[in-house]
Amino acid sequence: MVKEELLKFCRNSVEERAARLKKQSDGLQESLGSEAKSSAGDKHETGRAMVQLEQEKLAQQLQELEATRSILHKIKIDAPSGKIRLGSYVETSMAHYFIAISAGVFEQAGEKFYCISTSAPIAQLLMGKEKGDTFIFNGNTHQITKVG
Repeated sequence: MVKEELLKFCRNSVEERAARLKKQSDGLQESLGSEAKSSAGDKHETGRAMVQLEQEKLAQQLQELEATRSILHKIKIDAPSGKIRLGSYVETSMAHYFIAISAGVFEQAGEKFYCISTSAPIAQLLMGKEKGDTFIFNGNTHQITKVG
C-alpha cells in the first residue's frame, strides 16, 4: 500500500534528522569541553558563548523535531475518509501528495509523491476537498482525481 510506504518514508526522514542533530549535539559538547580546557581570556569566553548559542539553536530544532514526530503519531492511514485531511494520499491533475510532514519527494515505480505538511500552501488548498473537486494553484485550475 502506497500510504504505508509514504508514512515509513516520513518516519525515516525524521529519524535521519534526529541522528544528524544528535551528532551535532555531541560535537558541540566536545567543543564545549575543549573550550573549558583553554584559558585564553576573552577569546575563551567568546568561544564558550558561541558554542552555547549553537546549543540553543539545536535545542529549538530538537523541539521542532518532537512536534513533527507528534504529527506523525496522529496519522491513521487506515481511517477511511472521503475528505482530504492529515494522512491523506491525494492525486491531482498536477501531482501526487501525501499530507503529513514536509519530508521531500518519495519515488516508487517511476512516480513521484510529494510529502507535504498541512501548512504548505498546496495542502491548505486541498484540505477538506474531495475527489472530483477542483482548485486553483499558481493561476491554473487542477482537479483532484483520487483521495486515499
